[in-house]
Amino acid sequence: MLSKRSKKLRLDIIKLSKANGGYHYGGSFSCVEILLSLFDNVLNEKKDKFIMSKGHACWGFYVLLREKGLNPLLEGHPHRDIHNGVEWTTGSEGHGFPAAVGISLAKKIKKEDGKVFVIIGDGECQEGTTWESMLIASHHKLNNLTVIIDFNKIQGSGFVKDILPIDSIGDVAKSIGWKVTELDGHNVDNISNSLKEKNDKPHLIIANTIKGKGVSFMENQPKWHANWPSPEYEKKAIEELSE
Repeated sequence: MLSKRSKKLRLDIIKLSKANGGYHYGGSFSCVEILLSLFDNVLNEKKDKFIMSKGHACWGFYVLLREKGLNPLLEGHPHRDIHNGVEWTTGSEGHGFPAAVGISLAKKIKKEDGKVFVIIGDGECQEGTTWESMLIASHHKLNNLTVIIDFNKIQGSGFVKDILPIDSIGDVAKSIGWKVTELDGHNVDNISNSLKEKNDKPHLIIANTIKGKGVSFMENQPKWHANWPSPEYEKKAIEELSE
């Protein structure tokens, strides 16, 4: 059962993305609770940094920034504008995680307080930059870094398991010195508690989610990775989220 807050954010995603030419509903809906955990319960605006590496799922991110009175550029992928809450440009997959590692390392060198959080997609985990970043973060013992995988099992070309499985990523991360937590990616309390933990090593959270969560005909359907809903489908989605 989704909370009123979760449903409202999904409705706002539909409205904002439709008005600005966006359409990645499936991946935007799967990470709603992750974003809510961060923005409502965890992020310290003065100390922490957040990067939406899973750039195509930016619409929920934009809605939450606008709730804070910020005015990010409303494009299909985040465009860097630190004055409006966007720390890094993320279009091609695999760019945000390395940037987060660099920011985390800089914080350590400068002895600055605060954490760095980054959301990445499961398809993104197939990128070589993801694995390089994991090694670098471990080597430098970046305990101020938390990476959340939105593991909805579907990427742009189909199911992750059929393209290039990443099921071993948790074991690999542990083997090279990461703390690894696996949880329900739609449970705000559990996500928030995990994000708040103090760590002595970089932290990887594998958030098991459902692509298109909250709209019955979108759930676990690869075609809704990037697809415009017809007026009929849009009406049905809004009705379901308004119940």
